Formats: sequence, structure tokens, C-alpha cells
Amino acid sequence: MNISYETQVSLNPLKIREELKHYIVEDETTGNFYEMPRVCIVAIELINQGKPMEEIEKSLITGFPDEDINFLEFVNQLIELELVNEINGEPIIRCVASKTHSGFTWIPQTLGQFFFNSICSKLYILLFMASTVLILFQPDLFPRYSDLFAFDLMFQNVLALLVISFFLVILHEFGHVLAVRSEGLPAKIEVGNRLFFVVLETDMSQVWKLPAEKRNKLYLAGMNFDLAVLFLALAAQLFASDNTITMGLLKLVVLDTFIRLIYQTAVFMKTDLYYVIENLTGCYNLMENGRNFLAKWLPFLRVPETETFAGEEKFVRRYAYFYLAGILLTLIITAYYYIPQMIFAVNEIMLPGFLEPITSIRFWDSVVFLLQIVLVLGLLLYSWTKKYRYSS
Repeated sequence: MNISYETQVSLNPLKIREELKHYIVEDETTGNFYEMPRVCIVAIELINQGKPMEEIEKSLITGFPDEDINFLEFVNQLIELELVNEINGEPIIRCVASKTHSGFTWIPQTLGQFFFNSICSKLYILLFMASTVLILFQPDLFPRYSDLFAFDLMFQNVLALLVISFFLVILHEFGHVLAVRSEGLPAKIEVGNRLFFVVLETDMSQVWKLPAEKRNKLYLAGMNFDLAVLFLALAAQLFASDNTITMGLLKLVVLDTFIRLIYQTAVFMKTDLYYVIENLTGCYNLMENGRNFLAKWLPFLRVPETETFAGEEKFVRRYAYFYLAGILLTLIITAYYYIPQMIFAVNEIMLPGFLEPITSIRFWDSVVFLLQIVLVLGLLLYSWTKKYRYSS
């Protein structure tokens, strides 16, 4: 569509909120959010005032002498983002339907506020400190790899791990959901992936309705629930008798929770702490910008272009190098630890089990082990295809 200085445009209803460095623009029609610098916000305000395009451009050139102003190009970008409602009085037909956000709205806001308020925030910190003290004074409480094997048969260990992990992951995600609901916003839980790790993740896109100082509470909510679980499982071991199934399951809970907390520090993936870093620095799209920075030398890392605003370059460069180091470290650990471990388990447990009679417990042990592998690979494939469909 040809846009000229004589063109008249009207925009969708927009909400604009100032952030740490720039502004967040919410399209109230579609529910989408966009980050924009001050010059764009002034342009939008002048458009809403009905100023002629040529007058708007002159005003922007005068008000922002250090910016490279091309107002007609900016209007075309607004059209591409579907922020324009009418052109010369003609309504714009949208390519996509408006989004509806209603996930978990049946959970009362007061329930979320019960778990996430100023007092509870301090309590979660105290639980972390208490867990650290317990481990320092009782080193046997520190999780070990052997804690995975609470039972003699592999299928029992696999079943216990699957049930416990699923329950704890759901609890982690419900921490996010309750925190989102504490602000009266909707949320939903989806299947996703981080590299080749299958994860459940809470869609918290509506947190952009909140100011930056309130968002960290929502990002850290899952970890706060993990800290509560960790303390309770550690403390319970002090009262459980040794060599019991209860003790074995408690150790498995501690190990699973401990690994999940360590995983959150891998901010070269989009973990909870990654979003905290974005929020604190005001550099949104940090991963995308970091990957595009590395794509100068590694083209396969390129993602759809996102804008790096002035002053963000140093954060993007630092994150890009950390991202690359994290990916390489993950690949090395996978190649030298997880893959050999999987090969060993297949050769020593699964394959010999299939040579046993169908009535043998070892045969069914191998069947359960194989089903676990198929389930994880299936979920990973699903998350990859879902991400591809949304990005295409």
C-alpha cells in the first residue's frame, strides 16, 4: 500500500506505559504488546491528535535531532503490526482474529494474593536460608545422583520419578499461575522446550499490563514454590527413619527440586531468571538480539529481526557470548554424560530385559523404560512443531 503525506490514518485503541528505558504499547484490540522508544510514542500521540503527516514528520525532526526520522516508513511499520484501524476512512481488514485471554480466571484473585504478598516474599527467602542451614549442618541431606534409585527395579524408579517430577512441575507452574492471578490477570500452561529439554511453561504474556517492578514477583513465583518444597522435603528427612521407602521418596523430591532450581540459573535458555534479567536491565528480546549478533559468524542462529535500542548493545554482546558458552557447555555435557548414560541404560537394562520371557518382571521393566523414552521424545517433537507453527 502506497502511503503519502496526504494519507490519513487512525490507530487502534492503544495503552502506553513508560518502562525503565522505553515504552510498552498495548494494542487493546488484539492484546499484543510492543516496545517502542520515546520518538515513536510522540509520533503516535500526534497521529491520534489528527495532525497531517508532513507536519508530524517536521515536528519529530525538530524534537529529535539525533534520530533518523522517516515518518512514512514508521506508518508502514504500524500497518504491518496491524496497529492501524483505518486508512483514508477505509477500515483495515485484519489477517488474524483478536486474542482471548481467559486462562485460570476461575481461580479467585484473593487466593493468589494469599501466596504472593509482601510477607510471603520474605518467607520464601527465609525458607531458602533455612534449607541452606539444614544442608550445612546435615551434609547427608545434600542430594546425590544415587537418590534417583529409590527402588530395586528400574520401572519402579522411572514411575516414581515421572509421578514426582510431574507433580512438582505442575506445582511450579501453578506458582506462576497463582502469582498472575494475584494481579487479576489470566494465564495458561503449555508444553514447550528449552533446546532439547521438554518443559511445561506458563504463558504470562499478559504480565506486560503490569509495571516492571511488579513483574519479577510473577517470574520468580515458580522458584518460590520450589524453595518451599525443598525446605519441607529436607526437614521431613530429619523425622523419617532410615532405609524406608519414605526416605527414598523424600530424597528423590529433594534431588528433583534441586536440579530444577539449578536449571533456572541457565539463563542462556529462557528460564525464569532470564526474564528477571530482561526485566531488571530493560533489555527485552535479549536472547533474540544476542542470537542475531552471533549470526554474523553463525548464520543458523538468526531469528526474525528484533530492534536493539540505543544503550543496549553492551548487554546484548555480553549475553550473546554467555549464550554461546552455555549452548556449547550443554552440548558437551549431553555428549559426554547424558548420551553415554542413556546408551549404558539401554545396553545394560532395556535390551537384556527384552530377552527375558514376557512373564518376567525384567521384561516389563524394559517396556516401561522404553515407553518413558518414547514419551519424552514425543513431547519434544510436539513442542518443536508447535513452535514452528506459531513462528511461520
